Amino acid sequence: MNINRRRGTIAIFITLGVLLTGLTVFLNITWIIRIHNEGHLALLILGIIFFAILVAGVVLNTIFLVREVRRNERQDSFLNAVTHELKTPIASIRLYLETLQRRAIPEEQRQEFYKVMLSDSDRLLATVEQVLKAGQLGQRHRQQNRALINLNSLVEDCISITLQRHHLPSGSIVLQPVSGAVRLHTLGIAEDLRTAVINVLDNAVKYSPEGVHIRCSLAIVNYTSISLAITDTGVGLDASQFKRIFKRFYRVPGRAISRIKGTGLGLFLVRNIARQHGGDATASSPGSGLGTTITLTLPLANYTGSREGSSANRPISTSH
Repeated sequence: MNINRRRGTIAIFITLGVLLTGLTVFLNITWIIRIHNEGHLALLILGIIFFAILVAGVVLNTIFLVREVRRNERQDSFLNAVTHELKTPIASIRLYLETLQRRAIPEEQRQEFYKVMLSDSDRLLATVEQVLKAGQLGQRHRQQNRALINLNSLVEDCISITLQRHHLPSGSIVLQPVSGAVRLHTLGIAEDLRTAVINVLDNAVKYSPEGVHIRCSLAIVNYTSISLAITDTGVGLDASQFKRIFKRFYRVPGRAISRIKGTGLGLFLVRNIARQHGGDATASSPGSGLGTTITLTLPLANYTGSREGSSANRPISTSH
């Protein structure tokens, strides 16, 4: 009902804007014809300017109102998603604790309960950190010193964390070997880049309901950038969603996808972290049901700018 009400509100604003714009144009044309017949050139020019401003104001006001309604809808969806992501692991942990408190549980089952509770607490912590990161990301990046990061090692660590978090076999996520002995280093904040890669991997796992088969690959692009492509075989995307999925709070519409829980912040963080490191994040997909590729592009360490000193601009060998 809430969604239908908002859609009705958007339709009312659009209809009202169209009617007001049409009425304004009609009055404009009528007034111009009248003034033109009376021969008042100055008034004619003044009227054209006035009505142009009026039409622009009506159009901009309608656009603003529609955007605000949609933004509120996304924020409500975000609050509902976060509430679910927080409530579910808390309820699970509470249930296991009550069971342990009330019953004598065999040691093997007790250890299994501990393992599940630890997994739920990790999920809870990941949600809290994601929300906090979204609020803090833009405030501290320029204040932190950046270090040289081996992306190959970082991606391997992120894959291990994801496999453990989702209880997946090792072959579910594969990092393809890099061709040749090349240095895949970038200057950045390791914590944030790890957050970005884990968010992409988590998304790839969540949106692969028929089985997790994720392929990661690293490559140097144009001798200046490092590309990390993470490809899954999941639900896929329409081309119209390639840019929208990186917006704050945005969730891809659709009945099948809406059942997959999330905060709508994961890919927003990925894109912002990549951009604040001088790179970007993009999405591509062959189509619905054919998987998705998220690509992070980051500057190669020896091309990350003159601020690091003259040695940062000298090309380094791609061999060890």
